[in-house]
Amino acid sequence: MSPSPSSTSSASAAETILKTGEVSAMIKQGFLSSPTKIPSPLSSPPPNYKPNSPTTLFDMISAEEHQQQQQQQHRHQQHFPNRGNPSPLQDRIKRILDRAMPGFSVGGDVALTVSARDGSSASVSVHRRVLSGRSGFFAERLRRAHSVEICDCDDVEVYLEAVALMYEVDVNRRLVEEGVEKVLGLLKVSVAIMFDDGIKCCLEYLEAVPWSEDEEEKIISTITELQLHSVAGGVMRRISVEPSTSDKADDIFSQLLAGVLHAKDEKARREIKSLISGLLREDTFHQNNISKRLDVSRETLYHLCHKCLSSLLLCLSEAAVMDESRRDRGVLMGEIAREADNLLWIVNIIIDKKMGDEFVKLWADQKELASLHSRIPCMYRHEISRITAQLCIAIGRGQLLVPKEDRFSMLQRWLDGLYEDFGWMKRACGSVDKKMVEDGLGQTILTLPLEQQQAMLLNWFDRFLNKGDDCPNIQRAFQIWWRRAFVRQYGAHQDQSQMQIAVCDYPS
Repeated sequence: MSPSPSSTSSASAAETILKTGEVSAMIKQGFLSSPTKIPSPLSSPPPNYKPNSPTTLFDMISAEEHQQQQQQQHRHQQHFPNRGNPSPLQDRIKRILDRAMPGFSVGGDVALTVSARDGSSASVSVHRRVLSGRSGFFAERLRRAHSVEICDCDDVEVYLEAVALMYEVDVNRRLVEEGVEKVLGLLKVSVAIMFDDGIKCCLEYLEAVPWSEDEEEKIISTITELQLHSVAGGVMRRISVEPSTSDKADDIFSQLLAGVLHAKDEKARREIKSLISGLLREDTFHQNNISKRLDVSRETLYHLCHKCLSSLLLCLSEAAVMDESRRDRGVLMGEIAREADNLLWIVNIIIDKKMGDEFVKLWADQKELASLHSRIPCMYRHEISRITAQLCIAIGRGQLLVPKEDRFSMLQRWLDGLYEDFGWMKRACGSVDKKMVEDGLGQTILTLPLEQQQAMLLNWFDRFLNKGDDCPNIQRAFQIWWRRAFVRQYGAHQDQSQMQIAVCDYPS
C-alpha cells in the first residue's frame, strides 16, 4: 500500500521543522510532551527498515540532539587536543612547568600558545606580571593583548622551558641539571624573547662546564649566529687569545719543541713527538684564523735544526776518538741515534710546513759531519742516513723545490753514506719504508742534468751488483735514464753521447 500524498507532505514538513531545530526547542520549552514508544518484541519490522534511522518525530529530535553533542565535542577537541588522553609532549611540558613553579597555570591571566615547524603545539596559562617583568619581548606583546601565539619555533618543549625559567629565583641552580645542547637551545630562546637573566645564566653555565669537541663547534656556531661575542667573553676566552698572547706563540712552540729534544724519558719523548707532529700537521691543513696566528716560524725551526746539528756533531766527534775501555759503545750509539732522530723530527716538521728548501742546502754544507760519518761503523751512524733518505723522498714527491746545484751537492755529499747504511736502516729501523726510499732516491737523481744522472746511476750500478739487497734498488730510474740517453736522445746533438760501452771477453 503506497503512502497518501497528505502523509508524504506531512512527513516533509516535519522533517523541515526538525532541520531548523524548532521542534527540539518547543519540546525543551515544554510546549510538546516527549512521546515514548515501546516497541513490541512480537512485531516485525516494516519493509526497508533501517535500525539507525529515526522512525518517529521524537527519534528525529533525539538524533538532532546527539548530532549537536558530537559537533560540540569535535570543536572542544580542536581547541583542547589530547585533553582526555595527554600526549607524551603534553606530559613532559606539564612536568617542566610544575617543576619550575608548583601550580604554574593557577591564576594565569595570559594564554600562551606555542607551535613548532614539525606540527607540535601546546597551550599554557601564564602570568602577565612575571613574563612582562623579565622579558622585553613579552612586555611589548602583552601591553594590550591577553594572549600570545608563537609560531614556527624550533622546539615547543625548549621554548616553554625557557618561559618557565622566568619563574625561577635561581636560574643557575636550575641549569645545573641540563646538558650543553639543551642550554644552547635555552640560550637561543632567551635571546629571542629578550630574557636577559636567561642569557646571562646560560653563558655562565657554558663557561663553567667542560665541552666535547662537537659541543665546542656548536657553542661557537651558536654564539656567532646570535652575535653574542660582546657578552660571551668568558666563553670565548676558552678558545681564543688576545693579540698580546698570540705574539708569544712562537716562544711557546720553541719551548715545547726544545723540551721534547731534551726529554729524559724515551717513551714519553716518542709520545709527545707524535702528539706535536699531529697538531702541527692539523695546523697545516686547517688554515683558520686562530691556527694562522699561532703558527711556528721558520726562524724557530731552523734555530732548533742548528742546535740538533751541533749536538750530533759533538756525538760523532766523540765516537770517532772513542776509547772502548773508557765508555760503553751502546750508550754512545744510543746518543747518536737520539740526536739523529731529533733532527729528523724537526726536518719532517719543516717539510710539512713547506720550509725545507733551505735545509737541503744546509745539509749539503755539512762537510765535517759527513767526514765523521764516513769514519764511524754503520751500526752507530745509520740513523743519520735516514735524514738524507727523507729529503730524497720529499724532493721526489715534489714537496721541496730546491735548486739543482743544492740537490746535486746534497747527493754528492751524502749518497755514498746512504748506500752503505741502507742495509742497517732496513734491519734496525722499523719505520723505514724501503720502497719509498728507493722511489724518492730514484726520482731525485732524475731531476738532475743528464750528465749528473749518468755519473750517479753508473755508481749505483756497480754498488748494486756488489751489495744486492743491502743497496737501494733504483732500476726504474736507471731505465728512464737509459731511454733518455740512448733511445729518445732529445736535443741537437743526438749522436754525441758521453758514455761509451765496450764489450770484451773476461780472461778465462
